[in-house]
Amino acid sequence: MSIVNTLSLESNRKIKINFDGGDLSSDAGLLLIKEFVSKLGIDKLFSQSFKTNDSALLRYHTDKENLLQMIYMIIAGYFEYDSSDELTNDPVFKAVLNKDTLITTDHFKIL
Repeated sequence: MSIVNTLSLESNRKIKINFDGGDLSSDAGLLLIKEFVSKLGIDKLFSQSFKTNDSALLRYHTDKENLLQMIYMIIAGYFEYDSSDELTNDPVFKAVLNKDTLITTDHFKIL
């Protein structure tokens, strides 16, 4: 029998999964979803196909980033858009979205 101490993701080799402590999150399952999204090319499809009519002159987050964050939030059980404020420092969300700053309610326009 072998023991796995550290795993590395194919979608982002910088992400290492180990069981030694460090930054913790209850949403670590999103790392597997990120792998699935990457393998299927869904993130690339969103980049090519998903556009909004946002007329903002200065944007910090792309349409694809907005969509992916909302999808990951829903998958993780955060069904309200204002949950994004609580997730701004979550290490897993930052890792799967490959961002230092997450989208907060200031960026979401809900009609």
